[in-house]
Amino acid sequence: MNLFDVYPLMNVTPVKAKDCLVWDDKGNEYLDLYGGHAVISIGHSHPHYIKRITDQLNNIGFYSNSVQNPLQVELAEKLGKLSGLENYSLFLCNSGAEANENALKLASFHTGKKRVIAFGKGFHGRTSAAVAVTDNTKIQAEINKGHHSVILPLNDLEGVKIEIAKGDVCAVIIEGIQGIGGIRVPEAGFLKELDKLCRETGTVLILDEIQSGYGRSGSFFAFEVAGISPDIITTAKGMGNGFPVGAVLISPSFEASHGLLGTTFGGNYLACAASLAVLEVMEEQNLIENTRNVGQYLIDELGKLDGIVEVRGSGLMIGIEFEGSVAPIRKALLEDKRIFTGVSSTNVIRLLPPLTLSHEMASRFLESFSEVYKSPQKTL
Repeated sequence: MNLFDVYPLMNVTPVKAKDCLVWDDKGNEYLDLYGGHAVISIGHSHPHYIKRITDQLNNIGFYSNSVQNPLQVELAEKLGKLSGLENYSLFLCNSGAEANENALKLASFHTGKKRVIAFGKGFHGRTSAAVAVTDNTKIQAEINKGHHSVILPLNDLEGVKIEIAKGDVCAVIIEGIQGIGGIRVPEAGFLKELDKLCRETGTVLILDEIQSGYGRSGSFFAFEVAGISPDIITTAKGMGNGFPVGAVLISPSFEASHGLLGTTFGGNYLACAASLAVLEVMEEQNLIENTRNVGQYLIDELGKLDGIVEVRGSGLMIGIEFEGSVAPIRKALLEDKRIFTGVSSTNVIRLLPPLTLSHEMASRFLESFSEVYKSPQKTL
């Protein structure tokens, strides 16, 4: 049997990783500034993380969510404390797409309506409901088949008002910072007005913090800078440091009932152990503060370089936009400098390193990036 070839893959086979470094099967060392789509939050192979999962395996193993699991309660309490959302409730699942699927379902149940407002260049996952609120020309045909969604430009408050006034909108979903959409940050004023509008009209406001959450923006959640309290927050990726886990954080305005939501593997013992380890390391090592400091250093230094259209983002979620394709620069960074980076569209380099990234490692990237970018044979 062959693999179903749907992903373009780098010609690198990792065999070992530690913190922000990865080694391949040829002994080459790489600096990881992408972290597997932002899933590596506390660094590769963190000893506390490994111990937490190993101890759990030696204790009761995997076991799914069909029995009482005290680790779920412990995780909810810890997450509430560190995020400042202690009055919210926690529903655990397996991925960001599943988190958004359940959030949209909950919003529809709560309001009795079906239509959803999302924003251009946003990406919310690959399940049916998540696809329906994702702006991608390849799936517009599916959206038009009646998935009850409308895609508006980011920060278009008037457009939101017009759509909500039609009376059939159950939810507005927006990323705290758009990831695949090119690291675009919603205006804080827009988020404030959007929150106010949703409250006035009984529309559910869903903050998709799947990529921007868990400290990546320099706050626990990116929406915090706007001073709002969303009805529902979804998160995943960095939550488990590579272990598959997702979550829906639900405000007190929603009432739970048995059978309302469901999942087979969500909230299993190993996922909870991994998620607890992440929170414990984040707290112990002050990783949110480190993310703010190192991220601002990167943004400031990158902003000094000529020929870049824009450097944008927050914390360690950074986009570097160019006029043309970034493929030559990324290729040179990978092959000549041994540095992993990501991409949004064709003209934005995306940096999503572990939150443990040090100033020294950031400086190593900046030096390498400057050399690659200024080299005549590597220019765009």
